Amino acid sequence: MTQHNFPPLKNDRFLRAAKGEEVDKIPVWIMRQAGRYLPEFREFRTKHNFFAICQTPELACEVTLQPIRRFDLDASIIFSDILVIPQAMGLIVEMRPGVGPVLPEPIANPSDMTRLKKPDVENDLKYVGEAITLTRHQLEGKVPLIGFTGAPWTLMGYMIQGGGSSTMAQARSWLYKYPDDSHKLLQLLTDIIVDYLVMQAKAGAQALQVFESHADYLNDELFETYSFPYLKQISQRVKSKLDEIKIPQVPMIAFPKGATMNSIEKLAKDKSYNVIGIDWTVDPLEAKSRFGQITLQGNMDPCAMYASEDKVYENARKIAEKFGKSRYIANLGHGILPDTPIESVEAFIRGVHSI
Repeated sequence: MTQHNFPPLKNDRFLRAAKGEEVDKIPVWIMRQAGRYLPEFREFRTKHNFFAICQTPELACEVTLQPIRRFDLDASIIFSDILVIPQAMGLIVEMRPGVGPVLPEPIANPSDMTRLKKPDVENDLKYVGEAITLTRHQLEGKVPLIGFTGAPWTLMGYMIQGGGSSTMAQARSWLYKYPDDSHKLLQLLTDIIVDYLVMQAKAGAQALQVFESHADYLNDELFETYSFPYLKQISQRVKSKLDEIKIPQVPMIAFPKGATMNSIEKLAKDKSYNVIGIDWTVDPLEAKSRFGQITLQGNMDPCAMYASEDKVYENARKIAEKFGKSRYIANLGHGILPDTPIESVEAFIRGVHSI
């Protein structure tokens, strides 16, 4: 077993909620909490390239700690990007200002899959593991640290589209035109993701989140065929590998953003994940009644953070009351937007903690 001698954890609220245990207050963290809405992050980015930060453990650690120093959050999430996996597979990924991630040479058809390599995760992505270990020490037990990955379908979408897309038309058309090759690519990604998450847990991640950020492009049938089996496989294989190498189990979170209620329910009732993240389009009371038997995470609209400070506080409190203190982790329904006011973040956290 890996021995890191990390400092003892002082605030385990987030981990307790993830496991369905009682908490004194509802835990709260924010997706993309280390990001452009923070003046200190913007300042940092003037000196360092985005992927240089991801690939340099000391820089990734510093950025991860920025929101923890500023806010009363109950968890930290390692600063990285889901596209480090396609990078490690041999694809070029650039972060272009005002555009976001761009893969200039995407996979246009199945014959392009020969360009992909299966990385040696322990070596090719070890900078993420090193950043996690360093950050665990630097956090000094203040809050737990979350590791993460993109889900196979989400990564496949970026690799085929060459970046973000409002339709995912090329990627979705693969599912119909090349079903066998789609499964082959999804399985390759799944194998890499399993090794990647195990490596993060070994390095000291105390929870693992799988971002299925492109679930909104899948109907129930496509979700059941091209997302659900791989999400389930990831969770099962990570758990069994951690047992094998005698690393304690960590809670696992799946976030199928924009998935239909039926798809979310299928994933929740399968119970392969401890926590299911839901976006702002899902009604808290319906979520509680349909799949509240596991912990839910979410789901304030990131745009609701532009309301007045009092209104943000009130909205956060209202959402927290609807979900209740049991089996709930407060968050936004997606990543925080770059020009979100700092005061709104403080009000959101205060509103949640006031319950």
